[in-house]
Amino acid sequence: MRFASYEHQQQRRVGAVGEDGRLHPVPGERTLAELIAAGALSEAGATALDAHAGPHLSAVRLLPPLQPATVRDFVTFEEHVEGVRRSVDGATGVPDAWYDAPTFYFGNPYAVIGPYDEVPLPPGSNVLDFELEVAAVIGKEGRDLTPEQARDHIVGYTIFNDWSARDLQSREMRVGLGPCKGKDTATTLGPFLVTADELEPYRDADGFLRLALTAEINGEVVGKDLLSNMSWTFEEMTAYASRGAVVRPGDVLGSGTCGNGGCLAELWGVRGTQDPPPLGPGDTVTLTVEGLGTVSNTVTTGPPAVPLPAARRRPRERP
Repeated sequence: MRFASYEHQQQRRVGAVGEDGRLHPVPGERTLAELIAAGALSEAGATALDAHAGPHLSAVRLLPPLQPATVRDFVTFEEHVEGVRRSVDGATGVPDAWYDAPTFYFGNPYAVIGPYDEVPLPPGSNVLDFELEVAAVIGKEGRDLTPEQARDHIVGYTIFNDWSARDLQSREMRVGLGPCKGKDTATTLGPFLVTADELEPYRDADGFLRLALTAEINGEVVGKDLLSNMSWTFEEMTAYASRGAVVRPGDVLGSGTCGNGGCLAELWGVRGTQDPPPLGPGDTVTLTVEGLGTVSNTVTTGPPAVPLPAARRRPRERP
């Protein structure tokens, strides 16, 4: 099944998406995250699809499928690491430590936007980039899971665009704590939550989901890849996320950016020049993932950065 969160006639609803593109509202006022947490998603979807259809997708404003409690963004595509390191850090190759485990950072759950919402330029940035990813959504709580156990904890998948201010990111990461304001303004989720069973036909012999990924800027294709080029499966990522910690319903785990043009920074690193140029107001980024749909966001002018002083060198007094 496919589920959407949407706004129609000043009301926010959750609906199952019919094959004709019409939304079947789920009874009650629970959010998608609440339905997942209650273990009631499948039942609610089946009930909705059996009932009268509501508005067509074209007549509503699609919202993020869910507001996640946490967002973990992994980096599982080797080709992306190679290109972006060259562009952002000026380094070559892939760090040996990358091969040890599916590394991730925690993103900002409050920055999640819908599949067709506008994206303001982050304050203080002139080098905005997109990142084409797929995210798994956790369906039930687990801790210290094996990859085999983790499969039952993934309720579905959605498209994930990790918008990145590369100039801010490059400067911040020299501190050694990872991205900060470089990743803080917007993360696109959508257009739907597609339940895990819907994607099983795409699973290859090694357990990877073989989905075609396409990135376009202003209608021009700039990147194409396969999701199965990930170096870890979503089940392995979930198991790692749960190691010594708890994953809970509604948690989002991003795949990390695909290769072969999954973001501009990778292309800049490969080509040695900012071609295509950084995103600016009026640019529209459209990402399509086989089996999941399409998201399309337009960049707008953002607010200016509120000025702050540089660090003050203070006397190291002691009590």
